[in-house]
Amino acid sequence: MSKRHSVKHKIDRRLGENLWGRPKSPFNRREYGPGQHGQRRKGKISDFGTQLRAKQKLKGYYGNISEKQFRRYYAEAIRLKGDSGEHLIGLLERRLDAVVYRAKFVPTVFAARQFVNHGHVKVNGRRVTIASYLVKSGDVIEVKDASKQLVVVLESVALAERDVPDYVEVDHSKMTAKLARVPTLSDVPYPVQMEPNLVIEFYSR
Repeated sequence: MSKRHSVKHKIDRRLGENLWGRPKSPFNRREYGPGQHGQRRKGKISDFGTQLRAKQKLKGYYGNISEKQFRRYYAEAIRLKGDSGEHLIGLLERRLDAVVYRAKFVPTVFAARQFVNHGHVKVNGRRVTIASYLVKSGDVIEVKDASKQLVVVLESVALAERDVPDYVEVDHSKMTAKLARVPTLSDVPYPVQMEPNLVIEFYSR
């Protein structure tokens, strides 16, 4: 059982940014860290601290992925030829829960993980219940017929606060989506600045 369900309400304030750009983020009301010492003035951050913060932001954005799993993405990113930071973003955006979130089938990345785990999603016609399943370019993601009229799905599709990025092709009338291509950092609509190069440096120490 995941223990991450309560952490989403604290991540924004702990990192000092509205990580998902949500109108209801608690950070919008209290722009300081949680706890009794949250309002203390912060000292100058070290290089290690900057790298750690970059890692926490990226890890937290995708539903607070476990450290073990996140390190595996790093290992795969540096194994591939080219820019390791770009490869890291590409791997994270290929996660099935990330594609479901980008397609606006659900309102949050946390809801996307639960949606996949509960068997509401099919990939190329086959039900997949693993949120970290890596989607390939051209794969077709579909909301199961019995789940297409769920309130959470219908409400999410109607949300105006975020758009579907151009690397995901979506047909909301059929509740299908396709990963057109693996995105680069500049393609991904992060509400805050992400620095995958600092994450690579953190693990490369």
